[in-house]
Amino acid sequence: MILMMTFLLVGLLVHVVFFLSIFDIYFTSPLVHGMTPQATPMAPPASRLVLVVADGLRADSLFTLLPNGSSRAPYLRSVIEEKGTWGVSHTRVPTESRPGHVALIAGFYEDVSAIAKGWKENPVEFDSVFNETRNTWCWGSPDILPMFAKGASGDHVYTHTYPAEEEDFASTDASRLDTWVFTQVKSFFQSAKSNSSLRANLLEDENVFFLHLLGIDTNGHAHRPMSQEYLNNIGLVDTGVAELVSMVEDFFGHDGRTAYVFTSDHGMTNWGSHGAGHPSETLTPLVAWGAGVNYAHKVTEVQPYKDGFLQDWKLEHLRRVDVNQADIAPLMASLIGIPFPVNSVGVLPLLYLNNSDHFKAESIYTNAIQVLEQYKIKMSQKKETTLSFLFTPYHFFHRAMLTVGLVVLSVWPFLSGLFDKAKFRSLSWCVGCLCLAAFPLMPVVGREPNIHLVTCAGLLTLFTSACYLWSSRRRTTLHLSDRQQFFTQVALIHIMLCVCVCVLCAYVPSLTHSSLQQKQGLPLFNQIISWTTLASSMLVPLLSSTRLFHRLLSIFLSLTATYLLLSTGSEALFPPVLSWLMFVWINIEQEAMLAQGVSGRQELATIDFSANIDITKIRQLKLDDIRRSYFFVFFIITAFFGTGNIASINSFDPASVYCFLTIFNPFIMGGLMMWKVIIPFIIVMCTFETIQVATQLSSRSLFLIVLVISDLMALHFFFLVQDYGSWLDIGTSISHYVIVMSMTIFLMLLSVVTHILTSQRLFLWRPKMHFP
Repeated sequence: MILMMTFLLVGLLVHVVFFLSIFDIYFTSPLVHGMTPQATPMAPPASRLVLVVADGLRADSLFTLLPNGSSRAPYLRSVIEEKGTWGVSHTRVPTESRPGHVALIAGFYEDVSAIAKGWKENPVEFDSVFNETRNTWCWGSPDILPMFAKGASGDHVYTHTYPAEEEDFASTDASRLDTWVFTQVKSFFQSAKSNSSLRANLLEDENVFFLHLLGIDTNGHAHRPMSQEYLNNIGLVDTGVAELVSMVEDFFGHDGRTAYVFTSDHGMTNWGSHGAGHPSETLTPLVAWGAGVNYAHKVTEVQPYKDGFLQDWKLEHLRRVDVNQADIAPLMASLIGIPFPVNSVGVLPLLYLNNSDHFKAESIYTNAIQVLEQYKIKMSQKKETTLSFLFTPYHFFHRAMLTVGLVVLSVWPFLSGLFDKAKFRSLSWCVGCLCLAAFPLMPVVGREPNIHLVTCAGLLTLFTSACYLWSSRRRTTLHLSDRQQFFTQVALIHIMLCVCVCVLCAYVPSLTHSSLQQKQGLPLFNQIISWTTLASSMLVPLLSSTRLFHRLLSIFLSLTATYLLLSTGSEALFPPVLSWLMFVWINIEQEAMLAQGVSGRQELATIDFSANIDITKIRQLKLDDIRRSYFFVFFIITAFFGTGNIASINSFDPASVYCFLTIFNPFIMGGLMMWKVIIPFIIVMCTFETIQVATQLSSRSLFLIVLVISDLMALHFFFLVQDYGSWLDIGTSISHYVIVMSMTIFLMLLSVVTHILTSQRLFLWRPKMHFP
């Protein structure tokens, strides 16, 4: 026993070290420090700059005209046609708010070491336009503004944020977030008229006013970008910008020293998500006007853009100047004459500047020196690394390969000769594999919610449960009195769970989504039911009998109930189908044992998880046990990738957690999504626990086989970890390594959980009974 515990602890320590090694090797910050700030030595054209970022605004949503030829943003359209320069800002993956704002304001793209902070903030300090200003005043979201105030030297960055609870996806109209910002800015300038010290600060040069408008993004997530809520929010922002410009110009006496930049941090897909590299996510609008910015430039020649947007937007007669998102930071720095952010990789877009050639030459030279300073520092810190490349699986990059694998598994009984001995079970195995094979072919993101499929999953759950009960009752040979006790103490609780699952499936998710569509918010009753079901999902199985079929049914029902509450479409069908196949796997392994002539085989109906293991009946490893271990590893991977869980987490759709909460909380929402991912794991793990008991094999022996298989795969994926690209790309590469590297660690911990779930029992009362 001591030797076994030592083996487990050493193995656990080694795998934890290997797991953490990727963060030291791949995910160290690319940012360097020690550069000298560089500023253009000439007088700037502007004394102050107003930066307005409409979070989640797509380029086409702003620039496309209405069917009647008018614009939903008439003020910004007039700026484009008369007094400003416009273009498309090309963002980089990951198309999320934090890296988008960092690129806009600091001039560099995603810092991969931010994974250590859950992608919420930069783990290292960085320079920004705000840091280099004399004063910066910010209004907007508490998720964005504190990041720049925290990294600023001194106390010259002032933030004004609304409570985080206001970011509610179930809100009737999230445009009130933008209304709050514009109202606060108006009050700020109004108060400055009677506050002499504040007014004096405002009249200084090198000031920035930053407005972060989250309403468009929130409405896009909640209602999709083609909704009236999203499109109307654009009109509200346009009106707000027009009033803002008028107010600012009046306050500063129309001195012609204010520059304006309007843009977005990222776009949004048609299904309301962002994070990856689709053009709807990476193409954002950029409109600049005011002091130091070129006026609208009419052109007659064909412009060098082949995307067809100029014609679609009816803007082919006006010069379009596209930029990379990081180029906006040096543009803003040049306009107000502050040093360029020292970590910026952006290139100053000269066509936006309305100044002398001398000023432009000095500005671009300063930009070049600033980038060169970074290069010098990086060269002094450069480390040489050489990595080899190995082949990689079975489906980690192409989910459709899981379908191929399941199709191959479906013919196993026919190839092994089991079909002749157990035709019904062999056919059930074949059908189960083929049904499960359909899920990897379904899209992972961009699916429209379909609550009807969730309802169908509830009905399938009820049908599967009935089959469980029928099969277990048919196989149980008990005296009549014992059978009556069985139905009074076990079957009733199972039936109640079946009814509960159906009610939860048909009532809570559908009513919740209906209520949200009608803008009535999340019903409190639904929320109570959801959280109660979640909290009881690990407790309810412990109240049932420890007989094999009865305990597995209880586990399946309690976990599936929670899964259904976290589902919005076809993925709700996954646990019932997976559980059906696992049930068949348990039965068909019994037939395989019989075919091998294993002595002392125990009938499934008589197996009790809580019974003490007879050591004398534990057998040695056989060749067929390698096949069982491989099946287990394959089903574990299928449980994870079957519904595209990596994509659904890294391209997060908050609709999955609407039954539990609608106010944006990344930690709670992420935790709920992770539990949704773990549920299929537990189903597979409980099945493997059952097979170990039923086949009379030591769990340590099978565990060692699984260890060898997972470590071989982990070696391949170590060299394929990716530290660039979208969060989806980075997260996928990490997840591949994490899945196989931590499989041993995870399964060790999960085996403890499943052992408790299957073998332990809680008694609310202890009546006399013959049936355990």
